[in-house]
Amino acid sequence: MAGNAIQYYHHGRFAVAGGVLPDAVTAYQTYGEPSNPCIVFPTCYGAKLGLGSQLYLVGEDKALDTRKYFVVTFALFSNGESSSPSNTPVPYNGPYFPAVSYEDNIRAQYAVLQDLGVKKVRCVVGFSMGGQQAYHWATIYPDFVERFVAICSSARTSPHNKCFLEGPKAALKASRDFHDGHYTSPPEVGVRAFARAYSAWAYGQAWFRDHLYQMGGLYPTLEAFLKEGWEGRFVANWDANDMLTLLDTWQRGDISIVRNGGDFTNALRSITAKALIMPCKTDLYFCPEDSVNEVSMLRDAELAVIDSVWGHAAGGGANAANVAFITKKITEFLA
Repeated sequence: MAGNAIQYYHHGRFAVAGGVLPDAVTAYQTYGEPSNPCIVFPTCYGAKLGLGSQLYLVGEDKALDTRKYFVVTFALFSNGESSSPSNTPVPYNGPYFPAVSYEDNIRAQYAVLQDLGVKKVRCVVGFSMGGQQAYHWATIYPDFVERFVAICSSARTSPHNKCFLEGPKAALKASRDFHDGHYTSPPEVGVRAFARAYSAWAYGQAWFRDHLYQMGGLYPTLEAFLKEGWEGRFVANWDANDMLTLLDTWQRGDISIVRNGGDFTNALRSITAKALIMPCKTDLYFCPEDSVNEVSMLRDAELAVIDSVWGHAAGGGANAANVAFITKKITEFLA
């Protein structure tokens, strides 16, 4: 049985969208036997391998059953585990860290899989930013990827989504302790401001109406929800420059600029991998209407809408019923 300790692959000198990293590092974990079909499951925004962010779908009797598949989970550049502003030495530390694209991440992940001896990927599965990576995998390595699953995600970041992200970004950068990224201690005021500005987008409007004050007393007030559910999580687990660099990767997301010169329709139509696209009915920023449009242009795609009030969070393991639905659909898709 392959171990699931976090491992670190050193790429050496590695070109990225904004320049170069002298010794780029990709953090990853493996589950199951390497002789089984390979499934790739990269992280989303706010996810870390060390926090167990991928485990809601990985394991025995889960969607990515480790008795059947060799599952490889990858940490995005800038998430604090792979090469990031917070862990890269001078001269590319902190605010000097170069911009990174989805294509950079996929090239790095491909190198790891080659080193692991993977000849073909049965499926790439991803939620949110992970789903955008799944789309990019199918675009960049069409002969290597048989199929992909995009959960609450999109093939490109919409203008509406980009516009929203400018809010938490501005809140962090304008804080009194951020110092243009040259802080010498964690800019807690800025990170808390980011978390508050970021908080509402993850849940559908009906979730707030039906669930916020009815969760067994966990969040008895809106203020408790903001402080504990959002500020506390980001302050405890995230570096401010990492957050901004990773957000920039998100905003840059667009498969059409990778291989198709900006022609989005042609980019979707050129994907040969079989696809399962799973938006949530109440997702406010990866809207289901966008997924319907993308599925209409993909060659071989199934649309499965998550009927939930949990909004974007429906795809990330926040609700057991949603996880059960996602698990059922992925299991059928992989069968």
